[in-house]
Amino acid sequence: MIDLTGAAWRKSTRSGAQGNCVEVADNLQGVVAVRDSKDKQGPTLAFSPTAWVAFVTSTKVGS
Repeated sequence: MIDLTGAAWRKSTRSGAQGNCVEVADNLQGVVAVRDSKDKQGPTLAFSPTAWVAFVTSTKVGS
């Protein structure tokens, strides 16, 4: 289990106006965490910083 103590969550700039929001915490060492903003106590996805950069880069290319 990943320790998310100290995570600074922020809403994605791509989150929809309808409440379809994703929050990202990228201030933790060695991990980028992602969660649904409507379910803050729910599951969290964790990515390595390298994998997160690759994901964000690929989504920008596709937009």
